[in-house]
Formats: sequence, structure tokens, C-alpha cells
Amino acid sequence: MSDTDTAPARREDDASHGFFGQPRALANIFGVEMWERFSFYGMQGILLIYLYYSAEQGGLGIDEATATGIVGAYGGAVYLSTILGAWLADRLFGSERVLFWSAVVIMAGHISLALIPGVGGVLVGLLLVALGSGGLKANATRIVGTLYEEKDPRRDAGFSLFYLGINLGAFFGPLLTGLLQTTLGFHWGFGLAAVGMAIGLIQYSIGRKRLPDASRVVPNPLPRSRYPLMIGIGAAALVIIVVLVFTGVVNASNLALWVIGVTIVAAIAYFAVIMSSKLVNSDERSQLVAFIPLFITNAAFWSLYQQQFTVVTIYSDKRLDRNLFGWEFPVSWVQSINPIFIIVLSGVFAAIWTKWGAKQPSAPIKFAAGTVLMGLAFFLFLFWSGGGANSTPLLAMVGILFVFTIAELLISPPGLSVTTKLAPRKFQAQMVALYFLSVALGTAMAGQLAKLYNPDTEALYFSLIGGVAVVIGILLALISPWVLRMMRGVR
Repeated sequence: MSDTDTAPARREDDASHGFFGQPRALANIFGVEMWERFSFYGMQGILLIYLYYSAEQGGLGIDEATATGIVGAYGGAVYLSTILGAWLADRLFGSERVLFWSAVVIMAGHISLALIPGVGGVLVGLLLVALGSGGLKANATRIVGTLYEEKDPRRDAGFSLFYLGINLGAFFGPLLTGLLQTTLGFHWGFGLAAVGMAIGLIQYSIGRKRLPDASRVVPNPLPRSRYPLMIGIGAAALVIIVVLVFTGVVNASNLALWVIGVTIVAAIAYFAVIMSSKLVNSDERSQLVAFIPLFITNAAFWSLYQQQFTVVTIYSDKRLDRNLFGWEFPVSWVQSINPIFIIVLSGVFAAIWTKWGAKQPSAPIKFAAGTVLMGLAFFLFLFWSGGGANSTPLLAMVGILFVFTIAELLISPPGLSVTTKLAPRKFQAQMVALYFLSVALGTAMAGQLAKLYNPDTEALYFSLIGGVAVVIGILLALISPWVLRMMRGVR
């Protein structure tokens, strides 16, 4: 065989093993997701303090309760918009196109935060970032899956690399945006988030052609005859939102409550549609019932975990001793502690579950343990509650966030896994959307609950919030035998 005959095969092999032994196209998804997380967490690391800091400090001077509600509503909206992002990919454009344009929308949102002053910049910027992040989040993972054949042994390693990119971005984002915020001002930090997203978008655009055709396929094309109906529904929804905002029915102080309400309605509707479908058999219906307590527990978990961006930020600003060798590091740097633990420990947990095999705890027990541990993490704040400025040692916060991370690894990775196992065969995508709705609900609740936080009564706050989480986790553990029976052999 001549050299010309072997060249195409060699190029194909290079393309399929060009990124740490993984498909070369994974580098594009790795990069865009890493930079998107860099911009997302970098912006979120300074968002809350931007809202409640005084004008003299470069902020907007919004009261803390309203500010935490805005952050919670924004976080919930990110996960709510994953449903829209998945629908656009499934019915109209395919995952690859939705991912690309979602990245453009995210960059526009960060630019708005950087350049448009005042509340107007926040409204436009957060709306765009939330919509774009939902579209990117809904499709990036799906595209990674298209890079591998179903039985490709590199698949799990490829996803591990992908999640490494996520956490690298989450680590560096708050460090660098926080540094700019403290030295040059908030808008410089938001601007850096925009630059990060631009870098990710440029590198992704260069390699778009490497992505497999499967990433551009529209799995369930919407019939053209239904285009007018969908456009009408979208326009009506937009008009209703505008009217509610301009009449004051929806405002900054109740935004989190609206997101909570919309999420609950959407979740109930999803459950009802799937449960009543003739395409669902009795075993699948039983598994759906088993998913309900997991959904509730997951929402409770995230309502505490996502307070990293609300209560923990305020606590870090007012209680934490952030002195490093005579220099006070930025508040946002606290947000980079969790990604370090995730990077270090995710492989450890994967190895433990692999070694235990069939003897590992069932999904309900993992959910219960993660939620109880999350509640106990809030109890740890009690050792330092009620102190003054700089009263909490940095090592104490590191230890508390270490417990946050252990709790997350007990419930978050197994969460999506068990969701796909319990999903009816005809409703795989909808079940994943249901899972994200539980995260959306918990994230919005984190903002609403944070309104109750007051440094003067924080011991009561940490006790009540932590206690409720522990009780929910224990209740799930107690009913886990029933849940397992309803799961019909799934663990």
C-alpha cells in the first residue's frame, strides 16, 4: 500500500486522538466551557457585592435582602433557561448552533454589565447571561457525547476532562475578576469576564468544523406549520413579562419568588405530562413516583449549597479574616476554594464508587447523606457566629467549604446519573430538564432564604436552615426502602 493510500487513515486517527488521547474536537468544547465558566463564576463572584456596596465603594447601594433575591433569581433563571436551550436544539437548530449563539449572547451580557452603568446594565446583562448560559449548559454536555461511539472506552475519561475544564474556569474566574474589582473597579471585573468569553468563543469558532455532524442534527424537527403558533406563544410570553415588569407586579424585591413559582408550575406540568402519557408503562410510572422525593431533596440541597453566592459572600465580606501577609484579598476569592476541592476529590469519589461497585450506597441514601452533610456544614458557622469584622479565620471557611464539597459530590454527580436511569424511554430529555428544574428551584430559594439572613441573628438563621436540611435528609433515608421498591431495580 502506498503512502498516499495510508495518509487519510492517519489523519483520521490523529483527529480522533489529538487531545490527550481524546477526539481533537473535545479541545473546542473543553475550551469554550472553561472560558464560559471563567466568565460565569468570575462575574458571579463580584455580582452580589456590586449590588449592595455603596456608590462610594463602586456599587449600586441596593439593600442586601433585595440584592440576594436578585442573585438567587438570576441563578434560578440560568437553570430554567436550559429547558429553552434544549428545546431550541431538539426542535429547530441542533445543539452545535445553539451552543455557538448562546456563547455570543453570554458575551453580550458581560459586555452590558461592563459598559452600561447602573441598574439598567444589571438587568440587560443578567438577562442575556442567564439565557445564554442555559443554552450553552443544555448543549455542551450533549455535544461531548456525540464525539464518541456508545462503547468507546475513552468516553468516561473524555467527560472527566470536560469537567476539569469547568472547574478550572470556576477556579480562575473569581480570582482574576476579584483582583480587577479591588484594584480598578467592578466594571473592569465584568469586562474581564467578557474578554474570557470572547477568547472561548474565538477558539471554539476556529474548530467548529471538527465537530461531528451528529452535533448539528435536529433530533425532532418542529413542523413548519407550527412555526406561527410557537412565534405567537413566544411573543405573548414576552408581552406578559414586559407588562408585569412595567406595572410593578414583578420587581427586584420579589423576583426570586416569581422564579420559584414559575419553576414549581413548570415542574408540576412536566410531571403531569410524563405521568399521563400513554408511552409510559407501569414500571416507568413507578420510577417517576420514586423520583419525586429525590426532586424535593435535591431542591433542598441546592437551596443551601447555592448560598455560597449569597449568604457566604456576605459572611466573607463582614466576618471573614481575609488578611494574607498584611494584604486583604478580594471577597470573590472565597468562591475559588470549592473548585479546588472538586478538582482534587472528584477522582477520589469516582474511584471509591468503582471499587465498591454493587455494594455502594443507593441513590436515595447518597441524596440523604449529601443533604444531611450540607445541613451540618451550616451548623459549623455557629462556632464563629455573632463575631465582629475579621472574626472568622480563613481556615475555618476552608473547612466549611470542604464539607460543602463532600456534600456536593455525594449528591450532584449521582443526581444526573439516577435521573437518566429513572427516565422513561420516550422522555429522556424531559427527565433531564426535570432534574435541572430542581436545581433552578433550589437556586432561586437560596436567594429568597438569604433575605432572612441578618448578621445580628445569624446563629438562629444557620441553626434553622441547617436543621431543616438535616431533617429532610433523614426523612429521605427513612423512606429509602420504599423509594427503592418504586425504583424497580434501579439503585
